[in-house]
Amino acid sequence: MNRFRSFDGLEIAWREMGHGRPTLMLHGFLADAKRNWIQPGVAAKVASLGRRVILPDLRGHGDSAQPEAPEAWPPDALARDQEALLAHLGIEDYDLVGYSLGARTSVRMLVRGAKPGKAVLAGMGLSGLKDVAARRRHFAEAIAESRGRVGRTVFALMAQGGLKPEVMLRVFDSVVPSMAKDLAKITTPILVVSGRDDEENGSAEALAQALPNAKAQRVEGDHISAVMDPSLGDAIAAWLGKP
Repeated sequence: MNRFRSFDGLEIAWREMGHGRPTLMLHGFLADAKRNWIQPGVAAKVASLGRRVILPDLRGHGDSAQPEAPEAWPPDALARDQEALLAHLGIEDYDLVGYSLGARTSVRMLVRGAKPGKAVLAGMGLSGLKDVAARRRHFAEAIAESRGRVGRTVFALMAQGGLKPEVMLRVFDSVVPSMAKDLAKITTPILVVSGRDDEENGSAEALAQALPNAKAQRVEGDHISAVMDPSLGDAIAAWLGKP
């Protein structure tokens, strides 16, 4: 476990695995690097290619700071944390992988000028980037009503990660929507990959079409189960390849 002070002084934690080309992997909402990437074996699979896998816990998640104050969640806070981490590590040439919220954060990095060699946007569709307010409402309703199927799942995930409901809602306060005009400027080669039964964030195919240099792929599972299915790690590893 490693820690550093981000752009505003808050502490961000990260782990590393393997050696070689830096590959930054960003986990999803209500998860952390361990549950999203390490336990399912995806991080090890990517590291085995000859890569230095960098696995931060996003702000509000895992072992990173979980601030409740609204001022701790400025626009693009998550993307700015990753920019600060790369600067802290002295890394300029790297590849980028994100799942769900991690994919949303990856897009914000790309919009802000990040230039990874390759990128993977997993568990993400076009509407999930454009209509961030709808996603916040979805989770706010689930947190407010814990007895429904979605509410029970959300509370179970928060309990597993020791997450605070009020902090989780702050996460979406900081997320900036990415519109078609933003996506049209991204030239990085990108794999957009989602489970066959995953429309949680909209269409992966529509997102790939909105990007100048992307292709879409489907793997097994839905938004939750795809993380644990080997086909996701296989797709990510095949796209990244050996450095």
